[in-house]
Amino acid sequence: MTTTTQGDTALLDTDLARDLLASTEPARLALTAADGTPRVMPMWFLWTGDELVLATFAGTAKVSALRARPDVAVTIDRIGPPPDVLLLRGRVELTEVDGVLPEYAQMQVRYLGPESAAAARAEIDVPGVRMVRIGLRPTWVGALDFRTRFPAGFAERGR
Repeated sequence: MTTTTQGDTALLDTDLARDLLASTEPARLALTAADGTPRVMPMWFLWTGDELVLATFAGTAKVSALRARPDVAVTIDRIGPPPDVLLLRGRVELTEVDGVLPEYAQMQVRYLGPESAAAARAEIDVPGVRMVRIGLRPTWVGALDFRTRFPAGFAERGR
């Protein structure tokens, strides 16, 4: 029986969270666009141990939207069956940098492998490139594994 409640950041210390945060599943970032409508964007990520780091290029609509409304939700999930789902919420901090963000270079290696990452980085690491580091320190965490943790209102069948 799991005693940690949904919303508790201690859920980051569960096997489910550790597994998904170390995976190459994409994070799906939910944000509010400038026109007030929701957007969901799949993105590579890096977990530092206390912060989820995402990256994008400077000057994008995504950056403008996050600057205006920094409260976000993120899901990292595996289809299953049964599905595994990690839900994060909080406020992002944006840091604009010259060049390729070091964490982005790490993401490229993780998602593409060393050789393909080097080729991909060579294409974007040009004079004048600016990137934005999107850092999320979760203030709310949810975990669903459909074995021991279910969504609220989900009636476990057959028990």
